[in-house]
Parts: sequence; structure tokens; C-alpha cells
Amino acid sequence: MGLLTIIRKQKLKDKEIRILTLGLDNSGKTTIIKKILNKDINKISPTMGFEINTIEYKNYTLNIWDIGGQTTLRSFWNNYFDKTDLIIWVIDSLSENRLQESFKELYDKIILQDRLTFGIYLLIVINKIDLIKDKEQLMNLKNNVMNKLKLNETLNPNQWNIELVSGITGEGIENCLEWIISKEF
Repeated sequence: MGLLTIIRKQKLKDKEIRILTLGLDNSGKTTIIKKILNKDINKISPTMGFEINTIEYKNYTLNIWDIGGQTTLRSFWNNYFDKTDLIIWVIDSLSENRLQESFKELYDKIILQDRLTFGIYLLIVINKIDLIKDKEQLMNLKNNVMNKLKLNETLNPNQWNIELVSGITGEGIENCLEWIISKEF
């Protein structure tokens, strides 16, 4: 029995999940996390470096690492992957001019770097859906994310998911939490 197996069994026993939250700056990572924690979302400033938050959710302890998404911080992301169970990648659905940058960063820094090996899951969160009235546009964006990143070709279908959420209203966040705890870590 290897060390990795022992660590995973202990974590399963403890029901503790380490989540790394990444994405471009202003995508809404901190807003979503604060909404999960029932904290005030009216005063949010950019995350400089990282912040760790813990929440108890249905007998699970979720340790959520909120990592800054500024260009100057992205080269440091690789320092945070150790012992991570799940990566949440947040995309700003309103920022069409930055979608390609978000796809490129996710693909180059996570998917191509084999960050999802050893049982790490990926949850892609398309944020700010409360500001988009056209539901067909949202579904097209969801399909665009899946196709641009070639998720069906690159990853195991059980290893990833895409959810539509609003960090402001909380819509879709419960679906994210349920998907997270449904995984076998």
C-alpha cells in the first residue's frame, strides 16, 4: 500500500476535501466562496495571494483555497496543487473578450500540465448568470467551454463537470456543492 493510498483513505475517513479555486481576476471566485460561507458579498476586493476558508457541508469539511487570478500571480498557481482533491475554475460569463484567455489559462496550466491526474476533479463554474437573460446564450457558452477545452477527449467523463452559477444570488451553488461531495476522494 503506497503513501498516496494511505493519505486518501485517511481523508476519506475524515471526509475532508481540499478545493483549489482558480480563474482569471474578476471572474467572481471570492464572491462565490463568500456566498457559500454566508458572508457579506457587498465589499469584495481582489485576492492578493491566497485565502483559505473552511465550511462544514453535509458531514464534509471543505477547505476552499481562494487563489488570486491576476496575471502576476498565475505563475505561482503550481505551488498550490499539492494535496488538492478538486479544482474549481471560475469563468466570467459576461467577459466575452476574456473567454479565450480563460480557456487558454485553464488548458495550459491545468489540463496540459496533468494537474488532474491522481484523482483530482475539475468543476468549471460559469459565473454571473443572473446578468444574462438569454438562457440559450448560457447553454451555448456551456457547450463552447466543453468543446474548446476538448473535455470529452481529454478527461474521464466522471472527472469533470460544468455548472452555471451566480455568486450574487447563489443560483447553482448548491448544485456545485452536491457534485463535489458526490465524488470519491
